[in-house]
Amino acid sequence: MESFVYNIISKARNKWIVTLIVIFSMLGAILMIPSKLVLAKMLPGKSANTFTIYIDTATNASIQETKKVTTCVQNYMMHEKEVLNMGINLGQGAPLDYAGLVKGSAFKNMKNQAEIVINLTDKHEREEPSYLMVHRIRPEIQAECGEIVPHTSIRFTEMPSGPPTLATIVIELFGKDDRLLRNTITRVADILNETEGLVDVDIMQDDLYTKYNLVPDKEKIIRAGLSVDQVNQITYLAFKGTAVAVKNTRDQQDQIPIFLRLSDETRMLARSSTDALRAKLSSLRLINREGLMIPLSEVISVEGIRSSPSIFRKNLKNYVAVTAECDMVSQVYPLLEARETMIEKLADEFNVTKVTGINTYMFDLNLVDKQTGAQMLLRWDGEMKVSLDTFRDLGGAFIAALVLMFLLIVVYYKSFALSGIVLIGSFLSIIGVIIGHWITDKIQLIVLETNFFLTATSLIGFISLMGISARSSLLLIDFTKSLIEEGMEKKRAIAVATATRAKPIMLTAVAIILGSLLLATDPIFGGLGVALIFGSMAATLVSLFFIPILMDNTNAMMPSDYKHPLSESKGYVIKAKGKGRKHWCVLVDNVKDSFRNKEEK
Repeated sequence: MESFVYNIISKARNKWIVTLIVIFSMLGAILMIPSKLVLAKMLPGKSANTFTIYIDTATNASIQETKKVTTCVQNYMMHEKEVLNMGINLGQGAPLDYAGLVKGSAFKNMKNQAEIVINLTDKHEREEPSYLMVHRIRPEIQAECGEIVPHTSIRFTEMPSGPPTLATIVIELFGKDDRLLRNTITRVADILNETEGLVDVDIMQDDLYTKYNLVPDKEKIIRAGLSVDQVNQITYLAFKGTAVAVKNTRDQQDQIPIFLRLSDETRMLARSSTDALRAKLSSLRLINREGLMIPLSEVISVEGIRSSPSIFRKNLKNYVAVTAECDMVSQVYPLLEARETMIEKLADEFNVTKVTGINTYMFDLNLVDKQTGAQMLLRWDGEMKVSLDTFRDLGGAFIAALVLMFLLIVVYYKSFALSGIVLIGSFLSIIGVIIGHWITDKIQLIVLETNFFLTATSLIGFISLMGISARSSLLLIDFTKSLIEEGMEKKRAIAVATATRAKPIMLTAVAIILGSLLLATDPIFGGLGVALIFGSMAATLVSLFFIPILMDNTNAMMPSDYKHPLSESKGYVIKAKGKGRKHWCVLVDNVKDSFRNKEEK
């Protein structure tokens, strides 16, 4: 080892070869990210024992129509052998879980809403992970059950690996013109539906439909010998229901109302139209004071009006939103593709500009209508925003760690050069981190047919490697300086120090690798384990072969008060050139006093 390192640092050609290998390895590793050889994601999917299916039919759908869709989904899931049981929540949200806290399950109480909780066998006893099962059954269920009721949305929600969000991708559109917001968000949703890798696209707004008001005609009611109260009661009795009497009981102090209304089959209309409603009203008759049967349609007029959709507001601004999930892919790449498509396709109606500024997000867009001049803001949210915030915070922590390490080493060595050497050696461990993720991704694609992502835990592992890599460099620098102070020639001291410290450096790396093997198999902290394993390998190689080159090229290795052992002798220093080498000789007056023994001479 000593002769090998000495041979590297003693020849300029070998130095350049090692340096170029490190530079090209660094550039190649970094380019793997934009070239998509290594995919980045906030956190990978994990196999769980449960997932939830969210069902939203049309806003004006009845509970019976919602039940038809849930029954279809239920019948499909009953054929899955890994399903233990399921809970159907019709017209309400499921009991709150980790994901439901953010996704609004507690606020669901409409007839067009339902949630189905699917409980699976234990993840350690089945071969298919939950996320692969969802990936497989999602298109089949949506194709089979999604067309039963128009405008039905069926979404699959898995337990998140990290902090829960409303959806993986959320696009919020802020503006003042409600009609323009509705039309634009529909176009945005169409673009997301066409983007590869995005599924479960859903617009968070009410559907527009025609509703009918039953307006009693007071003049006709009086002429027919009826009363307004009588007409109101029969109307409520037929469609809504009303309390017709009360019942007393000794178990309760309050009276129990007896609620009466027509049966479900009687209240149902053949079709949604004014004629169907008039036909239903004609079948309801009232007895006037003369004992004649008066059809309800004679004293009530039917008015068809447009529905009033809910108005969503955020930060005191009107907005609409569209959500989407990623199917076995990172949210970064479909988002970038969809964003470029939006800029291209929305340009026919809007002047699209990218939002710039410190307090804005890098993916936001400003939309200005070319005809009316109305302005809208398209903002990205969801897991994508969490990912950006997380990577930004981890990047800040990484920079802070670099600065603190640099200052501490400068204070200790009183040298900026040595501090820079330590930081360079620590940072180059990223070569192993990225290449390790690429190797693991290829293996996982063969075994599990899924990608292995560079995640937030991977960056945590990289930051952790900073201290480990710095320790190896510091060992070499300290030992080399001590050998130089004892009188050893600089290159030889570097070679001896590297050979001597190679064993503890490699033992440290082996301990880290063995301790990280279990982490590498975890679905969430796998990135941390892979970063520590391959980053330790790269840091060890850099410490043993590249750091010595940097140490040899700096004068900071020599102590400030260092004097050559022969510097106090009276003599002359002569520089002589040999074949391809430079030789230094010291001529002294008293050879006997200058050398301690014959071997040294």
